[in-house]
Amino acid sequence: METRLDTARVRAAREVIDPVFLDTPFYECEALEPELGCHVSIKLETANPVRSFKGRGTELVASQLAGTAAVCASAGNLGQALAWSGRKRGLDITVVASRFATPAKLDRIRALGATLELVDGDHELARDRAAEIARSTGIRLVEDSLDLETCEGAATIGLELVESAGSFDTVLIALGGGAMATGIGHVLKELAPDVEIICVQPVGAPAMTLSWRERRVITTSATNTIADGVAGRRPIPEVLADLLQVADDAVLVEESSIIAGVRLLHTHAGLVAEPSGALGLAALLENPTRFADRRVVTIICGSNVNPPDHHRWIQAPSEIQSLR
Repeated sequence: METRLDTARVRAAREVIDPVFLDTPFYECEALEPELGCHVSIKLETANPVRSFKGRGTELVASQLAGTAAVCASAGNLGQALAWSGRKRGLDITVVASRFATPAKLDRIRALGATLELVDGDHELARDRAAEIARSTGIRLVEDSLDLETCEGAATIGLELVESAGSFDTVLIALGGGAMATGIGHVLKELAPDVEIICVQPVGAPAMTLSWRERRVITTSATNTIADGVAGRRPIPEVLADLLQVADDAVLVEESSIIAGVRLLHTHAGLVAEPSGALGLAALLENPTRFADRRVVTIICGSNVNPPDHHRWIQAPSEIQSLR
């Protein structure tokens, strides 16, 4: 089967993306290993101006915009990234989000100068409204994961993993719309085909995982997870087709495991991670036998948290104890 992604374009993308998003820290985190029973390396995608990997993709989008404006739907991180990339180039950016999105993410979108429109519903309603704005105004609609720029921008993470000095057996990738999973997965399957690619999604937002398992698009009626960055209900068929070519497995994890992962990253790695960024650790906690003694990479894809929520999560040691 053909894929929409192209490794040559991914390599070229590194010449376009602002270097502030590139060559992010990648290191073995020995402090986590006694807790998890395997060798854990972290790819840290939060040490940048938007505190997530999304800037890699929005840099490509913004560099190719023929007009002066664009609109996107976002749970928060894409909106921040597009606002940052757009402001840098003098573009007018509109972001549509749920009014129930993480307040810290919404505040940052406003601070970056984008126009923020809130809808009384979830992310899928925001997607519908963004499409409506694009149709009525003629401006560019940026669709995360459907737009190749978002996938191939994320794929540059894969290049950095391949070019690193370390070796690894498995990569755990948070799965939402699919840009990061398909992008990184494409590069690894081409350049490091022996590496196992496992996508991780919350039980409360399983649409893409269910679709991958059934090899057809499966939508869900609602989501219920603290991992708002991956809480979609309507997978995109083109993205699923790409994912089917690169993912070796897709697993679902419980909310308690996600909270435990957030706390482990804070306690043992000194990192603030939003729940989506802790999905890889959640998978390790739930199935330690599967990953025992393996060399595992987990990608910390975002750190935009509401401080009171994060404080509550890291004060929950019982969550970890219950998983041991």
